[in-house]
Amino acid sequence: MRKIQVQGVHHITINGADRQTSIDFWEGVLGMPFIFDQPNLDNPKEGHLYFDPGDGRLITIFTNEERPPDPTATPNRPGAVHHLAFAVDRATFLQAIERLDERQISHSGPKDRGFMDSVYFRDPLGLLIELASYKFTPPAGSTHADVLIRAHRLRVARGNYNIAEEHLADAIEELVALRQESLSSDRGPGNPY
Repeated sequence: MRKIQVQGVHHITINGADRQTSIDFWEGVLGMPFIFDQPNLDNPKEGHLYFDPGDGRLITIFTNEERPPDPTATPNRPGAVHHLAFAVDRATFLQAIERLDERQISHSGPKDRGFMDSVYFRDPLGLLIELASYKFTPPAGSTHADVLIRAHRLRVARGNYNIAEEHLADAIEELVALRQESLSSDRGPGNPY
């Protein structure tokens, strides 16, 4: 028996409300360019809108003109989607609260997650949306996942409850040491003062 190896998220499809509400939220609030539009090929009564979340992949929305917005929270039960998280840079994250407030969109306020900061709010159909901003930049040749797995191992070895900035900094230092050789025989900390 062999695995089926995936290589990333291709797209996520959400049952949306009407066409204009969907465009106003996904492009007008979250800034995702509206790049493609066609009928839902499995249900001719619905539209199928495609948005670029910033990495060239897709968020797609099934629209139906008879489905009005309903801000009631989506069910939180096993098998249901809890929330969708979208990456934002630090500058955008620092403006997100103000920009949500301008639209009178209720939100959680900033949440410190140790390795990232987050803010949560609901789309027009009650789906929980998270804007997440990493607190670190991976070293050249590494990914966020490379840093996080190493930071996790450091956290566990130290008996800490969750990943904190110190684990991230130490993980980044380890990755640099692994990926970049040095002419120094001792790469340990020094004190030139």
